[in-house]
Amino acid sequence: MLAALLKRYLSPYQSIVWLSFFLLLIQAVANLYLPNLNADLINNGVAKGNIGYIWRIGFLMLLSSTIVILVSIWIAYLASKISMSFGRDLRAALFEKVETYSAKEMGKFGAPSLITRNTNDVQQVQMLVYMGLSMMIAAPITAIGAIFMAVHTNAHLSLLLLVVVPLMSAFIGIVLKRIVPLFRINQEKIDKINLILREQIAGVRVIRAFVKREVEEQRFATASADLMSTTLKVARTFSIMFPILGLIMNFSSVAVIWFGGKLVESGSMQIGSLTAFLSYIMQILANVMMAVMMSMMIPRAAASAERISEVFDTETSISENKEAIEVPNKTGLVEFKNVEFKYPGAEHSVLSNISFKAEPGKFTAVIGGTGSGKSTLLNLIPRFMDVTSGEVLLNGVDVRKQVLESVWSQIGFVPQRSLLFKGTVRDNLKYGKVNATDEEIWKALEVAQAKDFVSELPEKLDAPVAQGGTNFSGGQRQRLAIARALVRKAPIYILDDSFSALDYATDAKLRQALHEHASGATLIVIAQRVSTILSADQIVVLDQGKVVGIGSHHELMESCSTYKEIVLSQLSPEEAA
Repeated sequence: MLAALLKRYLSPYQSIVWLSFFLLLIQAVANLYLPNLNADLINNGVAKGNIGYIWRIGFLMLLSSTIVILVSIWIAYLASKISMSFGRDLRAALFEKVETYSAKEMGKFGAPSLITRNTNDVQQVQMLVYMGLSMMIAAPITAIGAIFMAVHTNAHLSLLLLVVVPLMSAFIGIVLKRIVPLFRINQEKIDKINLILREQIAGVRVIRAFVKREVEEQRFATASADLMSTTLKVARTFSIMFPILGLIMNFSSVAVIWFGGKLVESGSMQIGSLTAFLSYIMQILANVMMAVMMSMMIPRAAASAERISEVFDTETSISENKEAIEVPNKTGLVEFKNVEFKYPGAEHSVLSNISFKAEPGKFTAVIGGTGSGKSTLLNLIPRFMDVTSGEVLLNGVDVRKQVLESVWSQIGFVPQRSLLFKGTVRDNLKYGKVNATDEEIWKALEVAQAKDFVSELPEKLDAPVAQGGTNFSGGQRQRLAIARALVRKAPIYILDDSFSALDYATDAKLRQALHEHASGATLIVIAQRVSTILSADQIVVLDQGKVVGIGSHHELMESCSTYKEIVLSQLSPEEAA
């Protein structure tokens, strides 16, 4: 999975990657050349007192070192550029994929996990790309070159490598076997931390109201301690590993000096060659150490890549048919035909045998008890979910056969929970229509009964909106959300319990203005408050996912006991008459 991700998202930068590889090769050659020059300097310059030779070799060493420095800077720049571009592209692709998810896929992963995958997991793979391009590719080249040069310098002394390298490799293998499973566990525990933190931030008022701060603190502390435990296991492994590897390197140096000294003493090896050999041994072992670091990063990045690929591999249950059409006659007619909906894995259907029409120019209300399926029913129209059986028709055509964006563009949607985005009032209302004029925005605000409080703001349309709209009251957020939908001037308006936070007077004014403003549109409203829907042309009554009555208020008071019970629980008989 890691290889597939790298191949896919590094392919646009192939030329820069090959340039980096070429530069790394130059760097490796220059680094391997320096010990040889140093040996010549000692053997043929210092030992013989040849000042001119010392100057010449010294100049070459200075030139090689300069090349190494300049190439290293260039490599670091290219590695940064490629890795950052890679991370940006991968995050964008993940975001685009998640945007296609329905409620089903969102529920499968959960928001905290998706956030972790788009941030921390992408960062792990991105870091691997950076380290790989700046160091990892150079490590085997330098190590192999150093082995060749060491053997060329002294074949007998090179036999030490047959002991040192396998010893280090065996130790690294043992460490990897222990540490690799911990990386995925670590990412999962980060998910858990994010979940708890998200819940606590969102539910801070509930926590305080029920005096559960200590309980939640303990819950977070437990999850944090769990994460720390896993992290400490990794840290302990590292704390043991590096000193042992350092010890092996030091023993190797001592062994080289000891046996090399014997060879120098016997005259079979020059002192300069010994220093060069020692440099090559250090290069080999240093690159093995670098390989260790990379080997730590690869499993971690692989675990993250697996989590990222899981998102890419999960297909949305709401997909657009290749033969999807765009209906030219956008009248706004909505029709349910024998609709059934069941959540995956559920025993019972949420909706059963739902059939009715919502016609243009008419006000259709949906009412029912808690859990009767009202919101689920509305979510089927814009295809936030798909029916289990039956059809939802928009302009006479099944929504599953239409282009998704075409379906969405016909709907002014106001969700049950009014969501505003960080920005300004103008920015939020332009979500409904990008090129909306200030005149259109003020008109929508007037209809939504939001003009008065917006005009009183010092910045008016440029007034800031905090994340989630928390600087506005619940009723103000609802009215701004309704205004956003009205700006679109859509043939269909869907309002999911969007009057619940309004007082009765504002509710009445808004409904009256809405009737006048959207007189030719299809208006579908879910309401808990009976007074909101008394004037509806058609009221659909739901009970346990089934339609138990359709008609006007007066008709249903006579024919539908469920509706009558709901009405009389909120209104007196005189008010209901």
